[in-house]
Amino acid sequence: MLNIITYNVNGIRSAISKGFWEWLEKESPDIICLQEIKALQSDVPLLELEALGYQHHWFSAEKKGYSGVATFSKKAPTHVAQGCGMPGYDGEGRILRTDFGDWTLLNCYFPSGTTGDVRQDFKMKFLDYFSGWVEALKKERPKLIIVGDYNIAHQEIDIHDPKGNKNSSGFLPEERAWMTNWLASGFTDAFRYKNPDMKEYSWWSFRAGSRGNNKGWRIDYQAVTDNLKDKISYARQLNDVVHSDHCPVKMLIDL
Repeated sequence: MLNIITYNVNGIRSAISKGFWEWLEKESPDIICLQEIKALQSDVPLLELEALGYQHHWFSAEKKGYSGVATFSKKAPTHVAQGCGMPGYDGEGRILRTDFGDWTLLNCYFPSGTTGDVRQDFKMKFLDYFSGWVEALKKERPKLIIVGDYNIAHQEIDIHDPKGNKNSSGFLPEERAWMTNWLASGFTDAFRYKNPDMKEYSWWSFRAGSRGNNKGWRIDYQAVTDNLKDKISYARQLNDVVHSDHCPVKMLIDL
């Protein structure tokens, strides 16, 4: 059984200062995918990570202190590839692929549209491109696990105030429709598959005591190709882990 975790750390150096390495040692996932690392590999002290037995692969943004993803695994991947072949997205360090034998893991940090129309447009174009890119990859690699911060709350159950947020980026009808269509194209949302009626969130605003009052959004996902869904035994948010404004999302899967 593999323990795979996805976690938007909102700055890996900040998370380390809040006890991230100690938590990682205790939780000891087989693979952890980090988003929004906001650092280069050379910025991060790695002796502790390597002492815990992790291989590590990084894809940082060109802009310092922004975006970026990293994948740490106890087993060495059989293949590693950065990006999706589109310079506009790859310059922001958004997708890191690692293959492990016959299955492929994509660690993704989808764009946010919260800063206005330009970035919302960028986000929608990314979603459109990503769908086609993954569809092509799936023909070559039919066993896919796609984890990360999707920056979309899919259904009303995935957000604390669906009515108040109906015009908010991350819960717009067109974003939610994209998610519905994308899942329908052959993917299973691990958490919702195992917990059809459960309300759990993975991100809370820093404003107005949102986390303490559990006014959150579920925007971090582990999606698997439908041919892997029956191998999932557990999928939950680790709500009590607090190195970031997000929490880790954990899946146990028998591969």
